[in-house]
Amino acid sequence: MKWMLIAAAMAALAGCAGAPPVTGPEPRVVRVEVPVAVPCRTTEVAVPPWAAAGLRKSDSLEMKVRALLAERRQRMGYEGELLAANQACR
Repeated sequence: MKWMLIAAAMAALAGCAGAPPVTGPEPRVVRVEVPVAVPCRTTEVAVPPWAAAGLRKSDSLEMKVRALLAERRQRMGYEGELLAANQACR
């Protein structure tokens, strides 16, 4: 009877010896792309001396209109430079 109990115990233990250990899913490396904020490095856009800044009340109407038209073109160029600097940071 003893031998039968020993044989049954050995058979039970032999059945568990071949099974792999239960540890869960196998670990694996996963790459995750995360955006990182990077400081913008562009040259500073200098503010031009505006054409209408030096106008006086006593200047003629023609001079004032010419200065304002020149300043309009200056502003358009300045805005273009600002937009280009802004696009470089994207």
